[in-house]
Amino acid sequence: MALGIFDMDDTLVDGDSANLWLHYLVERGLAPAEMLPREAELLQAYRDGRVDMHEYMRFALIPLRGLRQETVQNWLAPFVEEIILPRIFPQALRQLEWHRARQDRLLVISATGEHLVSAIARRLGVADSIGIMLETHDNCYSGDTHGVLSYREGKVTRLHDWLKNENESLHGSYGYSDSLNDVPLLEAVEHRHAINPDATLRRIAQERGWQVLSWQHTVQQA
Repeated sequence: MALGIFDMDDTLVDGDSANLWLHYLVERGLAPAEMLPREAELLQAYRDGRVDMHEYMRFALIPLRGLRQETVQNWLAPFVEEIILPRIFPQALRQLEWHRARQDRLLVISATGEHLVSAIARRLGVADSIGIMLETHDNCYSGDTHGVLSYREGKVTRLHDWLKNENESLHGSYGYSDSLNDVPLLEAVEHRHAINPDATLRRIAQERGWQVLSWQHTVQQA
């Protein structure tokens, strides 16, 4: 039994869940539309590997400030069903099933808030997940984070903490990600897969002999 470790956004999900979540909140009057242009800028900076993740998270969490965790969980359930599930790559579902058939343990790890990561992972039947930890007081979100952010090298730090707590190892492990930001994560596992990589990650993958996979919603006929 080995670990199958999956990034979430643009790997399992065709799109960025935090971006989709903000649009979902704006459309329902739960977040100000004025947030959208700045969020788009921060998202592009993330994809370019130059974002300040603390700044991004403080901005992204503005709509949650002061809200009870139960309230947000109630909003998340329909969001995952209506917005996220239709965007799951069929190839990602097949790869999850391939690991289950091998009796591997599955883990979703993401530089997205843990409220989104855990909700999406659970809906995909993945019990274990790591996301950016959100600070709460009296079961209400403060709008800030705590601990090591699961971003770039921080993902590896959080992964090793999880491995120690769960008495697991990276022996025989598989990793899947689309992002240049996850080069440290892919370097940490034994079997590396670049999913729909951009030009930079594709070059790195080709230079290092990592497998490059193209996941699409429409499967081309042979």
